[in-house]
Amino acid sequence: MEAYIYDSVRTPRGIGKGNGSLAPVSPVQLLTTLLTALKERNDLDTSLVEDLIVGCVTQVGEQGGNIAKVAAQCSNYGDHLSAVSLNRYCASGLEAINQAAAMIKSGWSELIIAGGVESMSRVPMGIDGSAWLMEPDAAFGHFVPQGISADLIATKYGYSRNDVDGFAVNSQKRAAFAQQNGFFDKSIIPVTDINGLVHLAKDEYIRANTTLEILSKLSPAFEKMGEQLFDQIAIDRYLEIEKINHIHHAGNSSGLVDGASLMLIGSKEVGEKLGLKPRAIIRMGAVLGSEPLIMLEGPIPATTKALRNAKMKASDIDVFEVNEAFAVVPMRVMDHFNIDHSIVNVNGGAIAMGHPLGATGCMILGTALDELERQNKSAALATLCVGGGMGIATIIERI
Repeated sequence: MEAYIYDSVRTPRGIGKGNGSLAPVSPVQLLTTLLTALKERNDLDTSLVEDLIVGCVTQVGEQGGNIAKVAAQCSNYGDHLSAVSLNRYCASGLEAINQAAAMIKSGWSELIIAGGVESMSRVPMGIDGSAWLMEPDAAFGHFVPQGISADLIATKYGYSRNDVDGFAVNSQKRAAFAQQNGFFDKSIIPVTDINGLVHLAKDEYIRANTTLEILSKLSPAFEKMGEQLFDQIAIDRYLEIEKINHIHHAGNSSGLVDGASLMLIGSKEVGEKLGLKPRAIIRMGAVLGSEPLIMLEGPIPATTKALRNAKMKASDIDVFEVNEAFAVVPMRVMDHFNIDHSIVNVNGGAIAMGHPLGATGCMILGTALDELERQNKSAALATLCVGGGMGIATIIERI
């Protein structure tokens, strides 16, 4: 049995601070906005939707208590709709998609909505604490913050400050061009208040005027914490490195934003019953651990696994979406698989638009789907690095 994507929607990404346009909107409201849109866009018989799977990283406060079930209860889909919230760090939104696809392919379910949400203005990253920092076996000699990992990868493979800043400028230019030309319009659902007044209708984090000169004035974000402790932990593990070159900063790393994204995923039979036209098949998903200190190379083994299990090669993929947690992550993926930048993050990425942790995986898969349709291409792969040393990847084929 195949798992089909019938629709994909997302909110705009709002700046993840108190002055951001989505800061007045609760994360439950972000999800219910999209649930309503899916129902109305597809004239959906909601009694056939069996489950809601939502990725969310910081599950406390307004995002705690199984936010997925709260959103389901507020959705007017019916009391039958069950729901689960999951946390695979930055991969959570794509993990939700993969789990939904597995349920459909196994025959356990016929119609599921899956995706993710993160309100980083209202529920700050890290407020939930971390077992990494509290568990001695995990922390000592095995843990550094992700920014140190990004700079470690850059040092190990020879990426310069100019390299990563150049990638960041490109991301901004691509995102601004895509926004100006309506490439995101098919999937973006404006977020409104109770009176129908618009909070936000388009991504507000994009900085189209970004240049190399502007970025060159930003100080490395992780140099001080590295000098205090973490550089030595990394160097003790990677003995070939004498000194870590700190090159990542706010301008070439992902931005903190608010947002949500959902997909309607089902079997062929339920689609025919509802009169829905499938947009893509979810061909394969994969997740795999990687060395936890360097951490951010996880997309490489996960992509390798997904391609192998799908009996495909990197050259079979028309569009890649590699989450821009830090500039060095997609750059390393491109170099490892010998992928031309012209087919990777063609509409920019999280450096330009931001990274709403639990939602990003579903967002970038939706972007890949829209781009396949726009270019009349066949196959796409979305992948993300994951905290603690993991990677995730998903392959879709357009119908």
